[in-house]
Amino acid sequence: MAETTKERTSTTADAVAARLEAYEKDEHLAMLRMMLLGRRFEEKAAEAYALGKIGGFCHLYIGQEAVAIGALSALREDDYAIAAYRDHVQALAKGMSAREVMAELYGRVDGCSKGKGGSMHMYSREKNFLGGWGIVGGQIPLATGVGWTIKYREQDRVVVCFFGEAAVNQGAFHEALNMAALWQLPVIYIVENNRFGMGTAWERVASLYDIAQKACAYAMPSLAVDGMDVLEVRSHVEEAVERARENGTPTLIEAKTYRFVGHSMSDPVHGVYRTKDDVEEAKETDPIKRFIDQLQEADLLTDDELEAMDDEVKEVVDDAEEFADNSPEPGDEALYEDVYADGDVNGRLFFDRRNRLGGDG
Repeated sequence: MAETTKERTSTTADAVAARLEAYEKDEHLAMLRMMLLGRRFEEKAAEAYALGKIGGFCHLYIGQEAVAIGALSALREDDYAIAAYRDHVQALAKGMSAREVMAELYGRVDGCSKGKGGSMHMYSREKNFLGGWGIVGGQIPLATGVGWTIKYREQDRVVVCFFGEAAVNQGAFHEALNMAALWQLPVIYIVENNRFGMGTAWERVASLYDIAQKACAYAMPSLAVDGMDVLEVRSHVEEAVERARENGTPTLIEAKTYRFVGHSMSDPVHGVYRTKDDVEEAKETDPIKRFIDQLQEADLLTDDELEAMDDEVKEVVDDAEEFADNSPEPGDEALYEDVYADGDVNGRLFFDRRNRLGGDG
């Protein structure tokens, strides 16, 4: 017998209730705070970009917060994460401060990459956040290499790799998944499917619409999740992390989400490849409002708690903006710093050795 709408609603309600019960109230509030921080941070970044304080490319994460926060809240501090160029919120969720992320956006020396990386290249060795990467899909084989390192060193760690759906239709994706499955590497690949690769709808470029099915070619566990539901994302990522820790099994997760803003700050929100009605309809599933409603219906959040949390987050973001504005710009000498790694390691270029020994020796 076909499943009725009422039955589906009941099942969904039961699933939400079970996920709410799986975590303590302080865990729920920590996730909500991080989602609010991500949204307010990106709103402030948009304002700063419009004022000319942020230059270059700037890709905002507004609408996709449930994916990063849901996934990264399932990790330990010693686990790794790596992302694409839409990376501000992932950096914050991995523990980087709003100050160092905003200063990097401003191109200042107090930024996490000393002002030389900008929006697409957040990085923190201390927090095990291995960067945003500007080359589409470039981080996928790198994450696989991190997974190999974890296995080689016999460490109890995992790596989560974020990328957009447009990165799937290229060789590096398939080569990486094949190696991860063959060698049993503890990598969780998360496709943030917001449906549009820049301005091109996914269905126009993909012979297989359901990305999660691609893992079948590599005998890899996979699933599609609602990327607008932070609890659903977290619960399934936790399962993938458990598999990865237990025996190195990698997982492909397709998080179906939506960005409420343009591909970048130079891209219109609507009117070119999607309509205003499309965007407004998507906003009805806003992941932050959805999570707030879930918490309030379960008596886990009051209006006063929400208002206090949002006010505190706004203060953090305002402080980050002031800190970035007062941070100095890199001097000319910064062009020559951090070009080569220190240390005598295998693979140094021949002229490095000549310079070290002097002359032609």
